[in-house]
Amino acid sequence: MVAASQKIIISGYYGFRNSGDEAVLQSILNALQKHSLATGTVIEPVVLSIDPEWTTATYGVKAVHRMKLSEVRSAISESAGLISGGGSLLQDVTGSKSIPYYLGIIKLAQWMGKPTFIYAQGIGPVNRKLFHPLIKAVFRKCRYISVRDEQSRDLLQSMGLGGNKIDVVPDPVMGLSLPEDGRGSSAEAGGESPPQKTPLSRPDLPTVGVSVRFWEQSRSELDAVADGLLNASARTPFHLRFLPFHHPSDHEASRYIMQKLEKGISQNGGVISLCEDAEHPQQMLREVGTCDVLIGMRLHSLIYAAGRRVPLIGISYDPKIDHFLERVGCRPIGATSSLDSGRLAAEVLQLLESGEEWKREREPLIASLVQEAEAPARQIIEYFRRKG
Repeated sequence: MVAASQKIIISGYYGFRNSGDEAVLQSILNALQKHSLATGTVIEPVVLSIDPEWTTATYGVKAVHRMKLSEVRSAISESAGLISGGGSLLQDVTGSKSIPYYLGIIKLAQWMGKPTFIYAQGIGPVNRKLFHPLIKAVFRKCRYISVRDEQSRDLLQSMGLGGNKIDVVPDPVMGLSLPEDGRGSSAEAGGESPPQKTPLSRPDLPTVGVSVRFWEQSRSELDAVADGLLNASARTPFHLRFLPFHHPSDHEASRYIMQKLEKGISQNGGVISLCEDAEHPQQMLREVGTCDVLIGMRLHSLIYAAGRRVPLIGISYDPKIDHFLERVGCRPIGATSSLDSGRLAAEVLQLLESGEEWKREREPLIASLVQEAEAPARQIIEYFRRKG
């Protein structure tokens, strides 16, 4: 007798085509599929997305519009439970609406008597204290809570939640793989072909990947990145590959630097290019994997690099960057507010020279994080296996 499938709602920042958040979704789907197959538990993911049609086409799963309450309510009503995560959902730095929205979705499921699970979230910063008791009240009723760093657990404990009930796990994207790794989802649209070499690229040059975003109003951090790359290229020519993770704003930030560099990089014997169309997370994962060094402001660019064993340089604009770098034995090269271009140039040259040593030193640490990244999926599937 074939077991009936159980619908599981997945709530997060999905459908916005932010490569990092889409990678979180792909990673969660992969891990749930892997552990459901291993235990004979049949699940049917349903994703809450701002663009359900795109999400369904990209991942091969059902999706409903995250802002249409009637659709969300109906989907939750028909489900066996709800997963909230991962990413930085519960923070109020980018606005005051995120926390009420994501807590509201969890609370709606709890009102309907559905089990709820927190999947590897990065909690905070939460500067508005009025949110603290709300988070505590909702999380207390969750069946399982996991966060992606110790600082998130500390923050939840400061709100009155018991730390012994909170697992600290790696970001889900640490477990994201490519089909040729032998452990991937059949829905991995990005796994069909390797990234194409651009007409400008030269196989004799090392590749330095760059993932930047707008942050400082003065653009001083982007100016410092440009200066550092130009200085480094004067010593060692390289292929400078810009990797925008959030469309279209990261394209604009990348082009801001490219306009400053195109002539100088060429004069120094290098080339410069922009990755235009890696919308699926695995396409971007492949792109990062072709780099010899990765400079990243976006958190998930750094996570991709660690997962593909690419030496990385992190630029801090948010505590989550520092927390992740600490987990892989690194420190930020600087903060956006005070980035030293000379230090950045020196680090690029150092890693181009000694990248293999960087990989050897961190391999045991990274391999452990990759393995641990699936822990929440194991816990959640085990819950439904017992219930089934």
